[in-house]
Amino acid sequence: MNEDKRTCCCEKTTKRAPQEQRQLINRLNRIEGQIRGIRNMLEKDAYCADILVQSAAVNAAVNAFNKELLASHIKGCVARDIRKGNDEVIDELVITLQKLMK
Repeated sequence: MNEDKRTCCCEKTTKRAPQEQRQLINRLNRIEGQIRGIRNMLEKDAYCADILVQSAAVNAAVNAFNKELLASHIKGCVARDIRKGNDEVIDELVITLQKLMK
């Protein structure tokens, strides 16, 4: 798919079940707390290796968030669009996966 013809992510929306939305927000809140913790460690001159360990934990948490959201996207949005005959969603998914794998 030509990137110039892609729909901007701001033009599409996804209605999520309240429980799914709560779970995703909870994950993001934990990640936000981890980031604040790293900032505090840095401000308190914590040892580099200790900060790096916490940074790796944040990366793992973001990856877990991405996996959960990606699974939901494939099972919901992608499957729905394919059933409707909108095969362009496959190209969009490939582009999204390529970005996630950078």
